[in-house]
This record gives sequence, structure tokens and C-alpha cells, in this order.
Amino acid sequence: MEPTDQPRHWRGVLRCQLYCLLLGTCAGLTVTVPSAAVHGVRGQALHLPVVYSFQTPASDVQIIWLFQRPQMTPKYLLGAVNRSVVPDLEYRHKFTMVPPNASLRIQPLHFSDEGTYIVKVNVNTEGNGTVSAHQKILVTVDDPVTKPAVHTQPSSGAVENVGNLTLTCVVASGTRVTYQWLKDEQPVRASSTYSFSLNHSVLHMVPVTKADVGEFRCLVRNSISEMQSEALAPTIYYGPYGLTVNSDRGLRVGEVFTVDLGEAVRFDCSADSNPPNVYSWIQRDDNSTQVIEHGPHLEVASEHLGRSTDYTCCAYNNVTGRRGEARFTVIITSLGLEKVTSKGKSSLAIITGISVFLIVAMSSLFLWKKCRPYKSIHPTQVGRPESEYRKAQTFSGHEDALADFGIYEFVAFPEPSTAPRIPSRPICGSEWGPRQEIQGTIYEVIQHIPGQEQQDRPE
Repeated sequence: MEPTDQPRHWRGVLRCQLYCLLLGTCAGLTVTVPSAAVHGVRGQALHLPVVYSFQTPASDVQIIWLFQRPQMTPKYLLGAVNRSVVPDLEYRHKFTMVPPNASLRIQPLHFSDEGTYIVKVNVNTEGNGTVSAHQKILVTVDDPVTKPAVHTQPSSGAVENVGNLTLTCVVASGTRVTYQWLKDEQPVRASSTYSFSLNHSVLHMVPVTKADVGEFRCLVRNSISEMQSEALAPTIYYGPYGLTVNSDRGLRVGEVFTVDLGEAVRFDCSADSNPPNVYSWIQRDDNSTQVIEHGPHLEVASEHLGRSTDYTCCAYNNVTGRRGEARFTVIITSLGLEKVTSKGKSSLAIITGISVFLIVAMSSLFLWKKCRPYKSIHPTQVGRPESEYRKAQTFSGHEDALADFGIYEFVAFPEPSTAPRIPSRPICGSEWGPRQEIQGTIYEVIQHIPGQEQQDRPE
């Protein structure tokens, strides 16, 4: 045997021994891996972690890594006895291991590195011979996916129940890509109108309906990455749907609007449609029908209407060719006149209340002023002696004009023969004390000249 053939013979013998060892395990030795499958990225390093343990003391520990592709025999990569590594010269720069750690590092990854990796641990125990255990790890190698884009055909859109739409998801790079379609963040399922291509990269909508209105996204993924496209809302022409008429005033019962007389009323017509509808308003009388306004709004003055007037709002979609109508009746009521009457009654009540208040206030003021002068006259009247009254009765004519100056009070008395003596009393609540009895013939004149008492008073 040539010297160059010795390493090759040694590897052959070692492989045969390894194949035999793979058939046996021992309860005293365990080998574990975190996962049976590991996904790697092409061009990057990959670490395959391995942990082993044994219960009894060991003199030697051997670690061996093998690589196997489908339908092929395992290939030796590298091995180690205790802390000495024995690599395969072909792969010594690609696979590394640092014993006693059994983990394997692969750098860099290529598509050719995809396959099953086998780790075998042999332990030479004292008195029990050699025990062994192994584990397998499946390694996949992929390129990460890039952000996808969605294209629509036709790009101009489609009419509901007539046209079809096709959405195509395109991704620039990535291996083993899977596709999923989302509508309004929910997965799209196959149905009577939805169908997919073989790999689900294409979504067919045949035909489109109003229910297809929404935001579509394409989700692409593989074992190492996941990306989602921007939202796309395909153009779908539909409608009109749900045509309604509303008003800012009046009371609505079904298709009848009750409006007060004298109010200006605005009606709004709306419907769900794409593109927006073209609106027109029709007024129906007993003998005629005429278009009175174009647009979604109509303003009318109730005083210009009859007791009952019929209207129709017409909505037309010039792309779908569909139209819709909403009929309603406007009835004018006299609630407006009743409001005016009630306001007039309220104003009259206010005026009446103010008038009564003024009358009571003026009457009170009049009585107060009427009673107040007597309080200033009464002390003079009561304080004068009776002789002055009798003296005044002896005059047959008027005195000098200066003497007539003063405040007078006329009191009528009955005839002298029947006139009783009446006591004098205070006027308007006077507090003057003793009562005096006076007697006269026809009338008495009570005269008071300011300052006169001081001139007549004897010194």
C-alpha cells in the first residue's frame, strides 16, 4: 500500500466504525439539540448547538460530525478525541468545532450545505466499555424575500357584475416563497368569485362585486423572512345603493316631511356610488312634472308650496348606467301660525302685567302723597284755641288778601238745632293726644300762615 493511500484507508475504517456505532445507544449518555431543523441564510454563518452529558467517569470522549444528502451515504466532516480535533482536509476551513463542546459552526453557508447533519458522541467509561449516542439536525439554506409589489389588470378598474380583475404579486428575490392574500387585514379564501394560481401568487376576481371594495395586500414569506406589500384598493365601479333624502327641518314619517308654514327647508339626497352620482330633483304637481334643480341639494320656501307637494330625487351613475329614485311628499302645516299666535299671546300677557304694575304703583304713590300733607296741617289745626275759630265766624266778609294767605280746610256741619257735638280726631293716623269738642254753624275755616304764629305770640 502506498503512503498516500494510508489516510484514505484510515478514513474508510473510521467511517465503518461510525456506522456501526450509530446503531447503538446507552442510557448513561445523552445528546440533545435545541431543534431538529435549523434554517440558515445563504452567505452567512450557521451555528449548530449540541449538548451531551454522561453519568459515570470517562477516560476518553470522541465527537464526530457527518453530513448526508438525500439518497446519499453520510460524509465525514470532522471529529475530535478529548480536545484534539481531527478535521477532514477537504472541509477544514468550512467546519469548525471547539471540544469538549460538540457544537458545529458552518461558515459561510451555500445551497450545497443543505442536508442532514449527524453528531455522534462516544464515551469510554471505566469498567463499562464504550457507550455512544447521536442526534440529527436538518439544515435548510434560503435567500430572504424582498418586499413584494401588487399589479392590477386591468389598471383602469372594472364594473361590478360585468368586469373581472386580476391581482398579481411580484417579489424580486427569495427562495421557497409562499404567497398569501389579505383583504382588509383578513385572509382571502377561495370562493365562487375568488380563485388563485398554483402558488397563490395571482388572485382572480370573476366577476367583481361591490363586496370586493377594500384594501388588498400580498404577504410573502419563507423559513427565514417575511414581507408584506403596500395596500392596494382596486378600482371597482358600482352603485347607486341606499339612496336616501334627509332634511334639516320638519318632521319625517316614512316618505312624508311635515314642514311649518313660513320655513325655508333644505333637502339632501345621497347614495353610495363610484363614481359619484349625478342628481336631479323633480317636482310633481297634479297636472305636470318638471325638473326644478340639479345637484345633491334642494332648497324650497314653504310659503311658495301648496298644501301637499310631491318630489323625486333621481341619482344616476354614468359609468355603471344604473339609476335610483327616492320619492317623498312635503306637507305644509299651520304650526307656524300657531307659534306666531302663541308669541302674540305671550307678549300681550307681558304688557298686561306691566300695565297692572304701573297702575298699582301710581295709586300707591297718589295715596301716599294725599296723606302726607295732613300730617303737617293737623298739629296746627289741633293746637289753635277755639276762640280763634269763633272769632273767624264773626267776620262777614273777607279779610285782607295778605291775611287770606295759607292752607284751608272746609268742614261741613249740620244745622245748629240738630248739630251734635262731635269730637275731633286725628287725620290719617295722627298721634296728637287730647280730643276737643268744637261746634260751628255752616263751616269752619282753619287758617295757617307760615310764620304767623311767631308774630302773634305774645312776648
